[in-house]
Amino acid sequence: MSDDQQFPASTSGGGAAREGFSRRTVLRGSAAAAVLAGTATALPHAHVPSAGAVPRSGRGRGRDVAVFGGGMSGLAAAHELVERGFAVTVYEPAYLGGKARSHDVPGTASGGRLALPGEHGFRFFPSCYQHVPEMMERIPLGRSNVRDQHLISVESATIAFDESGYAPTTAPASLLGLVDHAPEIVTLENLRNAMMTGLKFVVDVPLTELAYFVSRELVIATSCTERRIGQWENQSWMQFVKAKGKSRAYQRYLVGALTRALVAAKPDSASARTIGQIGLALTTAASGLIPQYQSGLVIGDVDRILNRPTNHAWIDPWVAHLRSRGVRFVMGAGLAQLDVARGRITGARLTTGTTVESDWYVAAMPIDRLKPLLSPQLVSADPTLAGIHRLQDDWMVGIQYFLSRRSELPPGHIAALGTPWALTGLYQAPPWKVDFSRKYGDGRVKDCLSIDISEWEKPGILYGKPAKQCTEQEIAREVWAQMSRAMNAGGRKILRSADIVTWSLDPGITWSPTIANATPLMVNTAGSYAHRPNAHTKIPNLFIGGDHVRSNIDLATMEGANESGRRVTNAIIAAADSPAQDATLFPLWELPMLDPLKQIDRDRYRAGLPHILDV
Repeated sequence: MSDDQQFPASTSGGGAAREGFSRRTVLRGSAAAAVLAGTATALPHAHVPSAGAVPRSGRGRGRDVAVFGGGMSGLAAAHELVERGFAVTVYEPAYLGGKARSHDVPGTASGGRLALPGEHGFRFFPSCYQHVPEMMERIPLGRSNVRDQHLISVESATIAFDESGYAPTTAPASLLGLVDHAPEIVTLENLRNAMMTGLKFVVDVPLTELAYFVSRELVIATSCTERRIGQWENQSWMQFVKAKGKSRAYQRYLVGALTRALVAAKPDSASARTIGQIGLALTTAASGLIPQYQSGLVIGDVDRILNRPTNHAWIDPWVAHLRSRGVRFVMGAGLAQLDVARGRITGARLTTGTTVESDWYVAAMPIDRLKPLLSPQLVSADPTLAGIHRLQDDWMVGIQYFLSRRSELPPGHIAALGTPWALTGLYQAPPWKVDFSRKYGDGRVKDCLSIDISEWEKPGILYGKPAKQCTEQEIAREVWAQMSRAMNAGGRKILRSADIVTWSLDPGITWSPTIANATPLMVNTAGSYAHRPNAHTKIPNLFIGGDHVRSNIDLATMEGANESGRRVTNAIIAAADSPAQDATLFPLWELPMLDPLKQIDRDRYRAGLPHILDV
C-alpha cells in the first residue's frame, strides 16, 4: 500500500465542515548581576523600569477603557491598564488569545484523557523577544509564574533541505544543549550528514557569495536610523542582498528559504529594513554579547517555546489573572462601527446591536478586521488612517500530525529549507516531557509533529497546485510529502505515513464554498512603514493596537503585538493626564561599539552619500 493510500483522514472536522532547578536556571540566576550591570555598560543613560501596579488616584480625566479585540495586543493593553487603575472591558467576537491561542481538536478526548492539542501554529520565543516574557513573569501561577513554569529553552535545531545531496542535520542550540543531548547529536550518522551537507552547501554557494551575504547584514548593523527608514525600508530584501545574478543556492537558501524559515516573510516583497533588523536582533541575541537578552550560545535560551499547549500554559492563566484584577470580558461581541462627531469617538456599535460608550476606545484587531471600520468620517478625522488600507497580509497557519511513534530527534525546531510551501516544524512530546498516550486522545498518540505552512501560493509536489487551491485532505497529504522528502533525504526514514493516527489543520481555514483564512498575518512589505499607524491617533480618544502598529520589534509577531498594547497604555496615560507610570518598552538592543560607525553613516546619509560598505 502506498503512503498516499494509507494516509488517514482528519478527526478535527475543521475546514470541510467547519520544576525543580536546572543548570540553566542556576546559570541564568548567576548572570542576573551581569545583566543589571550590562545595561549601564551598553546604554549608560538608559533606564528600563519594571511595570508596577498603580492604584486608583482619583486624578486624571476618564478611567473607562473599551478594548475591541482579545488577542495579544488587546490582552496586553488590558493587563497594563488595569494595573494602573483603569476600568477595562474587552470585547471579543471569537476567541481570547487571537492568533496565539491553541485549541482542543474536537471529538478526540476519551478514557479520561484531554483532547488532542491543536495550534494555529507552534509558538516560537527567540531571546530578542522581551515584552512577552516580561509579561509572562507578571502572570501568577501558584507560587510561581507563567514564564518560570512554562517557558523553556529549545536545545537543538534540525536543518533539512528539499534537494538531493543534502542530508538532514541536527545541531545544538547551545553548549548546554550539546552536553544534554550529546547521545542524539554526536552520532556517526549525524556527523556524516553534517559533513555531507556542509560540503555541498559550500560548493553550491561560493565562499565569495557567503561573505557578501554577511557583509550585507553588516551594512544594516552599521546603518543609521535615518538610512534604515529612508533607504532600506523602500527596498525588498531580495534587492538589498542583490540576489540577481548570484548562484541558485544563494537565491534559494540564503535569501529565500532562510528568510521564510526565520521570519515567515517573502524576500522579494519584504522590507529590507525589517528583515535586516530582525536578523540582526536574532544574531546579536544568540551571540551572548548583549546582557539584556540573557542568552547566548553557551547558556542557551536563544530559542524558547512553551512546554504545554499555549492556552493551558499561558492564555488561560493570563485571562484568569486579568479577571481577578477586574478586567471584564464580553464574548461574542465584535466591533461593527465607530461613531465620530466633532473629531472624537462618541460611541462604538457592536455586532450584537449594542452601543458602547467609554472614555477611551482601543481598536486591537488585525488589519483585515480593522480596514472595514475605516469609514470616511473616521479617516476625515485622522487622514493618516487611510494608509492602513495599503497594508497587506498573507497566510501562515499550522497543521498537527498526531503520531503513534515518538520522535527520536532531540527536542528542537525543524527548518525544511527549500520546500515549496516553506515548512518549519516542531515535535512536541520531547520538549513538553509528557506521555502523550496517557494525557491526550484515545491512547494511541505518542507524539505530535506541529508544522507551520508559510507559503500558500506556490505549487506543491503531489498535486501541482498551491495550497490555496487544495482541499483540506490535499493540504495534509502535500505538507507530509514535502516534509518527508526533506527529512528522509539522509537515507533514514524519519517520517513514515504509517505512524500518522490523525491530523488537524488550523480551523481558521475554511471552505465555504471557497477556501478562506480567518487569521491572516500582516506582512511588512517594502515601503509599508509609512502606512502603518501609531498606537495613538489624531482622534484624541481612539487608539490602535496590533502587530501592524509601529514598534521596535517591527515584525508581525506576538512580541510586536504585545509591545503595541503597551504603547496604547502609555498613550492613554498621557491623554488621561494620569499620574501612572508608563508601561515598559524594550528596545532591540544593538552593540554600542557600532555607534561610531552609525554616526559616520548618519553624516554620509545627510550628505547624500551611500553607505561606506554598500558596494
